[in-house]
Amino acid sequence: MNTGNNDNKRHWENIYETKGEKELSWFQPYPDTSVEFLGLFKLPLTAHIIDIGGGDSHLVDVLLDKGYQNVWVLDISANAIERVKKRLGERAGKVHWIVSDITEFEPPVQFDFWHDRAAFHFLTSEEKINKYVSIAENAIKQNGYLVLGTFSEQGPRKCSGLEIKQYSETSMSARFEVAFKRIKCTETAHPTPFGTIQNFLFCAFQKK
Repeated sequence: MNTGNNDNKRHWENIYETKGEKELSWFQPYPDTSVEFLGLFKLPLTAHIIDIGGGDSHLVDVLLDKGYQNVWVLDISANAIERVKKRLGERAGKVHWIVSDITEFEPPVQFDFWHDRAAFHFLTSEEKINKYVSIAENAIKQNGYLVLGTFSEQGPRKCSGLEIKQYSETSMSARFEVAFKRIKCTETAHPTPFGTIQNFLFCAFQKK
């Protein structure tokens, strides 16, 4: 892991060690938009589903509630994953947990559904963006799905003290057009626990 990635990991370990979930701007008690996109694809319960940058998101709870049997959660922060495990209790044993920087991820399987809400937009260099796209291209099965949520062009320019990269439907699609076809994009207004609004763009793609 290079120095930049070490600094990044320390940043996120500190965030999840010092802040409760309702002190984080991205907290959602229920991931409505993500679940709506999941419902579009009618995946079998045996599908391999991964949540990238899952942190202590509640998407994993919903996936288990729905009966999915091959759920994976990746986050750079071990503290974040430990928090989810505690929340899930015995159900945590049903999930594959991965502590890794996404740009260093070596997928052990190919995925039917790759979900990322608010991890991709923290990649601001061309090198890291291209690395992410390459990993996703190789990790997602043919005809599998990618659902990506980032700040829109009307959203914040920073998050958690870090610069982010905003996306439009056009700019996001351009990043993935080689291996994926776009299915649908939608903008959403996320109410933070602090009473503010963050504008997100979600797009769904299918692997060619």
